[in-house]
Amino acid sequence: MTTLLNKATKSNILVVDDSAENLRILSSMLTEEGFAVRCARSGLMALTTLQNTRADLILLDIKMPQMSGYEVCEHLKADPVTREIPVIFISALDEAMDKVKAFDLGGVDYITKPFELPEVLARIENQITISRLRMQLQNQQRKLLKQNQALMRSNRELEQFAHVMSHDLKQPLQSFLFAIGLVEQCCKGNPNSKVFEYLKRLRDISSSMQKVIEALLDYARVGNEELVIEEISCDAILAMILDNLQVAMAEQSAVIHHDSLPTVMADRNQLMQLFHHLITNALKFQPQGNKPEISISVSLLPQDVIERSVDIGFLSFDQDEQSPIPGSQTYLFGVHDNGIGIDADKVHLIFEVFQRINADDYAGTGMGLATCKKILERHNGRIWVESEPDKGTSVYFTFPQQQQE
Repeated sequence: MTTLLNKATKSNILVVDDSAENLRILSSMLTEEGFAVRCARSGLMALTTLQNTRADLILLDIKMPQMSGYEVCEHLKADPVTREIPVIFISALDEAMDKVKAFDLGGVDYITKPFELPEVLARIENQITISRLRMQLQNQQRKLLKQNQALMRSNRELEQFAHVMSHDLKQPLQSFLFAIGLVEQCCKGNPNSKVFEYLKRLRDISSSMQKVIEALLDYARVGNEELVIEEISCDAILAMILDNLQVAMAEQSAVIHHDSLPTVMADRNQLMQLFHHLITNALKFQPQGNKPEISISVSLLPQDVIERSVDIGFLSFDQDEQSPIPGSQTYLFGVHDNGIGIDADKVHLIFEVFQRINADDYAGTGMGLATCKKILERHNGRIWVESEPDKGTSVYFTFPQQQQE
């Protein structure tokens, strides 16, 4: 008889039966098939054997003196050391309730006596294969968990590094800008215009560096600061942002339309950052002389829609997304503009740090959307983009809300 298992790697099987004849038949058959077999004539002997011996599978009779197979199985499943060993009951009891009880106690299969040897072997091979696959999956999950923990530590260290470096660079750069101002004061009577041209270049470069440092600090704070979750009106947040941007909007004759926005549970500072980055991007990436038209939409998605969308990848932009919060409702926001748009082959880059898709024509740090992504990750949300060159861009993001009891 040919086995599906690799005989080079023996599986240990413990056969528990008070019948010497059954033990002999099963032991002989399984040994011929390459298994390492141990036998026990009682439940107590089986439990004693397992204290010192590893078993990959147990064949367990039910009707035995002193301790039934049911009782043995209860002991096995109560012990963390033996809990995961698959148990196949093998018994003359063939009533449905007997089988139901066996499965309720943790058995993985049930063979009725008198048994057929090919059937016993097939069922054993099936359960050992399942057990090995489960162990491989558990080992893989442990490896992935360790890798994920290592990545999280690495990300925290990088965020801390970015915060420290940005903070330490900020003060010297401010001193440098102050020194440029002093030089400009001293050179007011200098007829050489090149001096002021060079000083202006230094000031512009320093200002750009200052913006990068501020963007790095914002990005690092998002990952390091503890969230303060509270009820926040998105309408109120939007009103403050539009008030701060009124000069830039007036200069561009920008028009912004928006739905009535909800009140959400979020961190106030991070929610304000999120809307600020998305609206300033919509204002910035416009063709020369174009009047920006921006609209902000919102809808409430039922939980089953979110789950189906995640299953088919509709609400994803990468493979490490979090699952929706059980018992939650999810808002879908959209920020739509009539700007320059983005090539389809570049859309996936825009959420990466320091990625500036239109670096030659538009100033920026390449940190805004990366910061938005991190903000939404911390709020269990998602963000993605739909865009077409010369036809504008729509940035969508989901914002799950735990339902109040």
